[in-house]
Amino acid sequence: MNDLLRFIASPAGRWIRMGTGASLILGGLLFRRWWLAILGLAPLGAGALDLCLMAPLAGKPLKGEDLRRSLEEPEESGGEEAAQLGQ
Repeated sequence: MNDLLRFIASPAGRWIRMGTGASLILGGLLFRRWWLAILGLAPLGAGALDLCLMAPLAGKPLKGEDLRRSLEEPEESGGEEAAQLGQ
């Protein structure tokens, strides 16, 4: 999951989300499917505002800058917690 979030928060991931959102909006307008155009606002807006809407589902920050910073830090292995349980 962290690899996916790392890609989504990267510049390439942001551009892909914005392109996907713009394509959905364009498709919705061309084919007169208003719901498709509205659906395209989510990835377009999230990419433009540097937000990752999937990150909170994994317990990570919503803002892209904070997410990238949290993904750079090594995750806790839980070894200390396991050691306390054994006492």
